[in-house]
Amino acid sequence: MDAGVPLKAPVSGIAMGLMVDGDKTYILSDIADAEDFAGDMDFKVTGTTVGITALQMDMKVHGLPVTVLAEALAQGKDGRAHILRHMLETMPEPRAELSPYAPRVESIQINPDKIREIIGKGGETIQKITGETGTEIDIKDDGTVMIASPDGDSIQRAKDWILSIVEDPEVGKIYVDKPVVSVLDFGAFVQIMPGKDGLVHVSEMSEERVNKPSDVVKEGDLVTVKLVAIDDRGRLQLSMKAAQRELEKK
Repeated sequence: MDAGVPLKAPVSGIAMGLMVDGDKTYILSDIADAEDFAGDMDFKVTGTTVGITALQMDMKVHGLPVTVLAEALAQGKDGRAHILRHMLETMPEPRAELSPYAPRVESIQINPDKIREIIGKGGETIQKITGETGTEIDIKDDGTVMIASPDGDSIQRAKDWILSIVEDPEVGKIYVDKPVVSVLDFGAFVQIMPGKDGLVHVSEMSEERVNKPSDVVKEGDLVTVKLVAIDDRGRLQLSMKAAQRELEKK
């Protein structure tokens, strides 16, 4: 509950023990290692305020009278209730938010055709994702990607990274702070997502006339572009001035 894990009801538990001496039986509550080792029964009972949720028993004697079992359950109920009252005095309900340090697993669904892009050549891409985010990633054949991590921030970073890889370029979308990967005489190539570069023609760099692309950008610069078209060969046509116009409208 402290970690913010949602529960239908809080559960308390107790280990009941048994000592048999001839015809006499002694039922013990909340046994520890010594009583477990020397005793004749280890009877674990857990439950909520309305009933038992789990039982587990180890026996060293043959047979257990129903009356003894009933007495152990009744005595265990009192013990569980005592423990549960103390639990609820300390924390009456789970915290509203899951602890950022609570281990968790989240899943996303991707197009199965994109799996090899996440894995990369020789597993290079997925190893980089897990290494830099500290997550564990398992990919199913149907495109289900399971991401596990000790904290939520790491999962979100891995999730954003994966989605950026599998995302398809969208005509009309503005891509902010994307790197210039090369500058040529007629324009510059900008990487709008991993493995997807597009051309900003010199005529699309500025509202003002540009003589040389190198007058405006250099390799490594971060620029904001708009994807204006994808031709029939899959080539991306980008525009810096169209992106600027649209951002100025907003």
